[in-house]
Amino acid sequence: MKKIVLTLVLVFCASLGFSQTEDELKAQIAPKKDSIAAIKGRVDALQAQIDKLPGWKKGAFGTIGMNLSSFNNWYAQGTPNNSSGNIGVILNGYANLNQDKYFWRNSGNVNLSWVKFDDKDDPNDDDSFRKSADVFTINSLYGRKITEKFAISALGEYRTTLLDNFNDPGYLDLGVGATWTPITDLVVVVHPLNYNFVFSKGDNVYESSMGAKIVADYTKKIGAVNFKTNLSMFQSYKSGDLSNYTWINSLGYTLWNGIGLGFEFGLRNNKQEALNYALTGPTPDPTATFDSIDNKLQTYLLFGLNYAF
Repeated sequence: MKKIVLTLVLVFCASLGFSQTEDELKAQIAPKKDSIAAIKGRVDALQAQIDKLPGWKKGAFGTIGMNLSSFNNWYAQGTPNNSSGNIGVILNGYANLNQDKYFWRNSGNVNLSWVKFDDKDDPNDDDSFRKSADVFTINSLYGRKITEKFAISALGEYRTTLLDNFNDPGYLDLGVGATWTPITDLVVVVHPLNYNFVFSKGDNVYESSMGAKIVADYTKKIGAVNFKTNLSMFQSYKSGDLSNYTWINSLGYTLWNGIGLGFEFGLRNNKQEALNYALTGPTPDPTATFDSIDNKLQTYLLFGLNYAF
């Protein structure tokens, strides 16, 4: 009986000693977390000072999304023998020069994707990858500073496709106005004098015009996270049917050696493209006009592996 009581006492003392040790260790964690937060605050403050220094700032990151599948004799679905796939590639890059009296900001975006669905039981089925997304955009902004946050600026922006129908259509914006940079990574461009050149074989649909160009761009890298959002809008003075906008949001998170996860979501509205599709698409409507078409919002989404340069 004495041995049993002694054993219970030893077990109780051991557990008590362990709990005391655990509590002591947890108590030591709190001040270390405070120290880490303080160090991070100092590092962020130094990085903010570096970002404001004159000189070039360059960067790039991209996302690759892929989904491949193959089925044989899978009778639970309507097409038991098939192979399918989806491949998407997105690249974002920038090169920005900041000097005491002027700045020069350059950026580009490429979004390409392919899809396929091969019904192995149909000998006439197309078993190749087909283009599903094709976007290419580059822009260059030069500004002469009036104050630290305001500048007189000139912008050139070009948008088209790469894989198919290059420059058909192609959009070139050239304009002058003002640029506001309220914080280091945010740029807001308002150019009331802007000409939107449209290049296309469909001359009866696409039309160039004078208008206002508005661009808002925010590009930021915080530790392992790369983030970029860009809104590009053209408001035609001639007709609202000739106006358009594109809004692209990109996010990359680095996990290991530059490799991580990436996400991009894009919105686009262009009535000229909608009318051209109605006139020349898979089910063409020769009577379609700007007033009769349903100008639906264009969107795309890609999620996959990301690589930061």
